Amino acid sequence: MTTPPRVRRSKDAATGSVVLDELSKQIIEQLQSDGRRPYAAIGKAVGLSEAAVRQRVQRLQEAGVMQIVAVTDPLTLGFPRQAMIGVTCEGDLESVADELAAIEEIDYVVLTAGSFDLIVEVVCEGDRHLLEILSKIRAIPAVRGTESFVYLKLRKQTYSWGTR
Repeated sequence: MTTPPRVRRSKDAATGSVVLDELSKQIIEQLQSDGRRPYAAIGKAVGLSEAAVRQRVQRLQEAGVMQIVAVTDPLTLGFPRQAMIGVTCEGDLESVADELAAIEEIDYVVLTAGSFDLIVEVVCEGDRHLLEILSKIRAIPAVRGTESFVYLKLRKQTYSWGTR
């Protein structure tokens, strides 16, 4: 069996997204349901050899399309406080986003439209730790305000939106 086309690194002009063939999409979906699924099992499911799956996964990772990571439950690891923080600022949003991304406890930074310029997500050891992180955020000169949305209970967390 010949190996199907490689992951195309070209970008769709309309969306700026990487263009994937159907086999690459199927491999991603297999890994989203179980990131530890053996390449041989994925190959059987999508009709490729284990080696072909391994090569495609490596190319998808190198292209920045996906990464394979362990997702933990913060509560079981001693991080009882999680929060989403809306940030309003002035000036260059990209540079503020870079400064926020450099803060170790912040694990998610996104530029937004609407009431907030940026939204960040934090995982904390408790309320005192959350307060320390808020102080770091507010110390950035371009930050004009924050609003915290403290998580009380996690009901759903998935990474299985597929490749549509």
